Amino acid sequence: MPPLLATVADDEPSVTACFSVHAHAEPGVMPRVLELFAKRGLVPSAWHSTVCGTDQAELTIDIQMRGLGRDLMDYIAACLRQVAYVEVVLTSERLGAPS
Repeated sequence: MPPLLATVADDEPSVTACFSVHAHAEPGVMPRVLELFAKRGLVPSAWHSTVCGTDQAELTIDIQMRGLGRDLMDYIAACLRQVAYVEVVLTSERLGAPS
């Protein structure tokens, strides 16, 4: 197993980390968010993004990552909160595969 993938929890593969990122709809937000996973050798299990709001100025990104340990989930969430234009990052965990 490559060293970067060793951070994924092998003991709880059925736990899915869920991230909900709320940001201004700026072109650089999505690649910056995805980079936090990619530079760790991770590919999100699910990704859904929506531009919303009365003037289409709000971006919501929902990300699911299967088998991510709690410590790494908390660390990635803290990093997401530092991304330019990100306003709120919510996290949760759920059992089972991503929908």
